[in-house]
Amino acid sequence: MNRRTLGTVALGAAALIAGAASAATMMSPAQVQAGNKARMMAQHLEKCYGINAIGKNDCAAGAHSCAGQATKARDGQSFVLIPAGDCAKIEGGKTTAS
Repeated sequence: MNRRTLGTVALGAAALIAGAASAATMMSPAQVQAGNKARMMAQHLEKCYGINAIGKNDCAAGAHSCAGQATKARDGQSFVLIPAGDCAKIEGGKTTAS
């Protein structure tokens, strides 16, 4: 699989994961963060910054209050949860906020 295909697949997966988070917008940011932490542990996920679509993020590092609130795509402050180890394989993906 080439880099572009991997990136496209990963963004699609990230959008699906973030879609589940959009249902969580009725929860407080603290509840969403607690849910994200539980999902990360149970499913071996990691935060990947800079790969989100607009409004398709799981949370953020201070840019806004939380899930589904990203105002720009590929925001270095917004993250999506993806399988551990995959972030490094995605162009522009970082495991820390930038």
